[in-house]
Amino acid sequence: MPKKYDNNKVSIVGCGRVGMTTAYSILLQGIANEIILFNRTLDRIKGEKLDLEHGITFLDSAKITATNDYADLVDSDVIIYTAGASQKPGETRLDLVEKNVAILQKSLPQIIRYAPDAILLFIANPVDILTYKAYLMANWPKGKIFGSGTTLDTSRFKFHLSEFLHVNPSSIHAYILGEHGDSSFPAISSASVGGQPLTSFTNFSAEKAMAAYQETKNAAYKIIEAKGSTYYGIASVATRLVEAILRDEKTIFPVSIPLHHYYEQNGVALSVPCVIGRSGVEEVIEIKLNWEEKQKLAKSAETLKSYL
Repeated sequence: MPKKYDNNKVSIVGCGRVGMTTAYSILLQGIANEIILFNRTLDRIKGEKLDLEHGITFLDSAKITATNDYADLVDSDVIIYTAGASQKPGETRLDLVEKNVAILQKSLPQIIRYAPDAILLFIANPVDILTYKAYLMANWPKGKIFGSGTTLDTSRFKFHLSEFLHVNPSSIHAYILGEHGDSSFPAISSASVGGQPLTSFTNFSAEKAMAAYQETKNAAYKIIEAKGSTYYGIASVATRLVEAILRDEKTIFPVSIPLHHYYEQNGVALSVPCVIGRSGVEEVIEIKLNWEEKQKLAKSAETLKSYL
């Protein structure tokens, strides 16, 4: 296991259910020495801070700060951006564009001012739109701003594939790419299990794979309808991405990144496989796609550009 860095400071901007579940997950994993909880409502977040601190006896020690002052973001290694309205029953992620872009336009200049050297990880939705807007506003080096994108969709897809393949999800290499939303698509042509193409693996069928994708695509709607919001899954994703950054892992995840001539796609942020390390997105992997998948990538780009 790579050694920890001496000063791992992780700041969470927006401490609703997703932000606080992420903070708890990071604390449990012991990957940060300092956690900043930034939220406009300070009284509530002070209570969250105290609640987390009461478990420190059983965990790796970490300094926790509750604040509504952007100056406390200084020297952050990673900033996790979860601020904004969350998806409600019946809403798509793209329905959140107007209100969450307005929040971003107020907060991002302050983040840039106080934490110009941080890696900025977007979790808030619509994650692809916010990632691209932030990229244009910040004018930071490529890779320092990216979104969680379809990392959660991919995890969901692997879980549902595992149910009929009877293989642990971690042994399945299959991505959901494109928009973190309704125009996403499974990259079946390049998927594999144990070194074998997914399409030739025992128990595989195209019908079962597409059923697994539909379960993946509809997962957030089902969870939101049942309990109001999703937060455990995405908190696990955020924690894993932060770990990959802080430990300079060079691990590949499907994250949302502004595209430059990726299968002729430009001027939009979409999820494609990327190498994640201490500098953020350090390399974009041009995964092999068949003709149909290229068309689906183009459709995702077209869908999102209509909101930009």
